[in-house]
Amino acid sequence: MKIAKLAIDGSETWALQRDDAWHALTRSLDALLAEPDLAAAARDAMGAQLCRAEDVAARPGSEPSFLAPIESQEAWAAGVTYKRSQEARKVEAGGADFYDRIYASERPEIFLKATRSRTVGPGGEVGIRSDSRWNVPEPELALVLNRHLDVVGFTVGNDMSSRDIEGENPLYLPQAKVYDRCLGLGPHIVTTDDVPDPLNLAVELRILRAGNVAFEGSTSTSRLNRTLEELCAYLGRCNTFPTGAILLTGTGIVPPDEFTLAPNDEVAIRIEGIGVLTNTVTTVPA
Repeated sequence: MKIAKLAIDGSETWALQRDDAWHALTRSLDALLAEPDLAAAARDAMGAQLCRAEDVAARPGSEPSFLAPIESQEAWAAGVTYKRSQEARKVEAGGADFYDRIYASERPEIFLKATRSRTVGPGGEVGIRSDSRWNVPEPELALVLNRHLDVVGFTVGNDMSSRDIEGENPLYLPQAKVYDRCLGLGPHIVTTDDVPDPLNLAVELRILRAGNVAFEGSTSTSRLNRTLEELCAYLGRCNTFPTGAILLTGTGIVPPDEFTLAPNDEVAIRIEGIGVLTNTVTTVPA
C-alpha cells in the first residue's frame, strides 16, 4: 500500500493508492501514525477517488504532484551503519579512528536531521551549503515510525551532507547535516505489508550533470551493520514522538573524494520496492 501527500486542486491532501487510483484520506499522517497499524488505519480512512495513479507527477508546480511525505514528524538519521560510510567518514576526518569505534560500538550514531520546513519533496531542489566546498547526497532507506516507534512504512531519503565541514571537526556535524533543504524525502510511503524483507533491497544512486552521468553507484540494505530494531530502540531512549518519526538508516554509497555536487545537478535515488526520488541541486545562501 502506498500513502502520499499530493498537491491537487490547490491544496495538500493525504491520499492512499488503491488499484490504479489515488483516494483521499480523511485523516492526516499525524493521526494515522497514532495508530499501531498504518495500513489498517489508512484503509479505514479512505475516501473519494482523487485522480488516476498515472496522472500524478514528481514536478513541483504541476497538479497533481507528490509532496514530501512528512507532517509534524521529526526526521532523524543514523550514521556509520555501512562499511563504506565508515571508510568515507574516516577519510574526511584525516584518519581519526573514532568512526571505527562508532561502527563497532553497541550505541549507534543517531542525530536530528530535519524538520518539515527543511525537507524537500520529489522534483524539488535539495541544497548545498554556500559555505562548504565538498557536498554529496547520501541515499538512504527511511523508516516511517508510529508513535510507539514501530516501523510501519518506508520511503526514500536523501541525507545531504557537507563533507568538509564534518571532516574539519566532528562537533560540526549539526552544521554539516542540518540546514535549509538538507533532506529529500519521497515520493510516497510504502507500508510494511508490501516490503517483505527491508534488509534485502537494492539501492541505486545516479547523478546527472548537464545531462551526462557524473556519478552512479549501488549497494544493498543487506550491508547494514545494524538491525532496524536496534536503531529504533536507541532513537526512543529517553525520547518520545507523539506523532511518530522518520528515521534514515545510513548510506552505503559515497562518491569518490574528488567529487562534489554542483548547482543544477540532478540526483536520482532508487530503492527496490519503495520508489525513485529525484531532485535537482541548488545553493543555499549564507
